[in-house]
Amino acid sequence: MTHRILIVDDDLHIREVIRVALRKAGMTVFEARDGKEALTRFAADRPDLMILDIGMPEFDGLDVCREIRKSSDVPILFLSARDEEIDRVLGLEIGGDDYVTKPFSPRELVARVNVILRRTSLRGSDTKATAALSQGGLLVDPEQHVAAFAGTPLRLTAIEFGILRAFLTRPSVVFSREQIMNAAYQLNIQVSDRTIDSHIRNIRAKLAAVNCDNVIETIHGVGFKLGRCEPHA
Repeated sequence: MTHRILIVDDDLHIREVIRVALRKAGMTVFEARDGKEALTRFAADRPDLMILDIGMPEFDGLDVCREIRKSSDVPILFLSARDEEIDRVLGLEIGGDDYVTKPFSPRELVARVNVILRRTSLRGSDTKATAALSQGGLLVDPEQHVAAFAGTPLRLTAIEFGILRAFLTRPSVVFSREQIMNAAYQLNIQVSDRTIDSHIRNIRAKLAAVNCDNVIETIHGVGFKLGRCEPHA
């Protein structure tokens, strides 16, 4: 299956670099020059993933992400010319799946796109991987790519889904940040501890919103562990 990617950036040269790299990887590419056009193209083309620049005039990438997250969990990879932690954390916390800083390697960008797409793909040939996982009221079904608590769906990004799935696969294990990174990203892509912490914080917030509080425990000096969260009577 050919993946459909929407590139959103007000810089023509950046769009061209990404377009060439993605097409070489066998993907279909659509483009938008600003945030408003991005929303129009998203509705019309229904991409499998968006590469979204943060720093655009008028309607920026963060605004676009907030709007799309009202109705869709399509994976979003942010681009930014600034390598500031606050931008990365905010982008992830409002629903981004990954963050790449300009200037970037087109090869690495394609690798990150493939990692995210892999997370959203079905793995019907792997029985163990597609078996539904549960702990208390928490359920993750990799085959259907759905997660829920006490029957209430959780709207997770692809990376968040991968992290929660890893926890449920080995619910008694304390995961280091490196183990979480390897489970969620694969392909030897390196991300910072702060990025992992942002994903964990985001998952916790989404669980808390459905009355599943503090289910991901912090083990100081080691990492994180999945606790047990039962539905309220």
